[in-house]
Amino acid sequence: MRTSLRRLLIVGLGNPGREYASTRHNAGFLVIDKLATDAGIALNKRKFDCIYGSGRMSATEVLLAQPLAYMNRSGPPVQQLAGYYRITGQDLLVVHDDIDLGFGRIKIKEKGGHGGHNGIKSLINAFGNGDFARVRIGIGRPDSGGDAADHVLSRFRKGERAALDQIIARAQDAVVTILSDGIEAGMNKFNSRQSN
Repeated sequence: MRTSLRRLLIVGLGNPGREYASTRHNAGFLVIDKLATDAGIALNKRKFDCIYGSGRMSATEVLLAQPLAYMNRSGPPVQQLAGYYRITGQDLLVVHDDIDLGFGRIKIKEKGGHGGHNGIKSLINAFGNGDFARVRIGIGRPDSGGDAADHVLSRFRKGERAALDQIIARAQDAVVTILSDGIEAGMNKFNSRQSN
């Protein structure tokens, strides 16, 4: 990921609507909200079915965005927004939930496949490849016999909610580390063994 004299598009994935606001699948939205608040970036623009704002973070010009299409159709709005601002996949960072990571674990991925995540699958289809960086937020798997689709759309349990602010802050730190020090430094910092 290039950061010098480039504008980066940082996208959080989730589902629009109040009924999904506090669900596991919306972890990406929560991180974008935190990044925007702490950087003083207003998410007050709307284009191509995305809500977004622009500003500077770690001396880098950024767009912070949340697609307003449902998760499995989030790729085209993000691709259209990126195209409008002449941003390529190399300057795209996606923040999303990951059922294959233990609850609360943060992992950075430079590029790759979708791993069964419908939002990432939609982005890969829209951009034509998976050559974009990701910050993955572990939401854990459902209890034995539980349905994965129901799990990602469920709300965090009481004990999990108590840790959620810290998890979102750690994901925010992962984004800031990538911006300030590069993706390799971020991977070295966040991809080592963590609790959970």
